[in-house]
Amino acid sequence: MADRSLRGIRLGAQSLQSEEGVVFMERRETTYTCDTCGHDTTLMFAADAEPPQTWECRSCGAEARLKVDGQAVTLEATDEKAARTHWDMLMERRTRAELEELLEERLAYIRARRGAGEDPTREKIGA
Repeated sequence: MADRSLRGIRLGAQSLQSEEGVVFMERRETTYTCDTCGHDTTLMFAADAEPPQTWECRSCGAEARLKVDGQAVTLEATDEKAARTHWDMLMERRTRAELEELLEERLAYIRARRGAGEDPTREKIGA
């Protein structure tokens, strides 16, 4: 019976793939310098990829700037819009007075429902 048992390997112990015939992408080292603490962070990017201008510093969490030829790059101003919040979108559709009126209506509805134990908007059948 022992010679017919299945044998296997531990999960995650070793890869069943080999690196034979694999061509790795060219890479380049990119350095970021933190203006706050002076820490240098070195990252590897693909040679044809454009690295971002900023990266989070690993030691203090501040914004580190990309170094090109030993000099930190000057940050370009972007045309990105600030993210609109739910409140911003709501204020585009309603005025504050309308929102307060809707709130009062909804609160009255909830108070009536809690006090009466039923839905005040439903009509009573057979009455």
